[in-house]
Amino acid sequence: MLKRSLILATAAAATLAVAACSDGYSRPGKAAAGPHASVAASKAEVKPPFSGTGNVAYAKMLWAEMQKQRLVGPNAWEGTAYEGTEPHGMSLVTIDGIVTIAGHSGPLLVKRNYGGPGVSPEEVNADPGKWLKAITIMFKREKGYDPDTQNWYWAKYLPDGSLDKNPKGMQLAGRVAKGGAKGCIACHSAAPGGDFVFKHDRYPG
Repeated sequence: MLKRSLILATAAAATLAVAACSDGYSRPGKAAAGPHASVAASKAEVKPPFSGTGNVAYAKMLWAEMQKQRLVGPNAWEGTAYEGTEPHGMSLVTIDGIVTIAGHSGPLLVKRNYGGPGVSPEEVNADPGKWLKAITIMFKREKGYDPDTQNWYWAKYLPDGSLDKNPKGMQLAGRVAKGGAKGCIACHSAAPGGDFVFKHDRYPG
């Protein structure tokens, strides 16, 4: 009887551990739940490739860290605007650095997208808040996250930190539009150097 009780208790603990990680990302302070939990976490992020509980939760952690580092939000560091193109905006500010999310450190690219009638780099530099339409980011996650795209995580935020959505109502966070003819991954796959980053080749796989 005692042996059977121990087996049941062990099984229950394993079930709780899997549930704790089933949203697709690891939390600081959570003990590793073994190989079965890792599989569950992986599946939670792969299906769907973007939007979904795990991807959205990860995007929230990223936004909080970007606010802390003053990369976004009302207290964000100012940058120098330059002329941009669609789909991002006719004026842009790009900032990059290294941040740590859930124990993993990686490169983060933050692109502030500005638009509206009469927008120009000069107008944005004078009053950036007036013209800000969205913030798009790329964060290089841990190896194995998505080898097809050099492990980049993608998200598009509105100025208030909420996630933008596609016409189907899916939140733009994760492997955005992976496999589609249009979208973040399809566009950036054409970047020279194979690192999915335009302008410079700084982030090898």
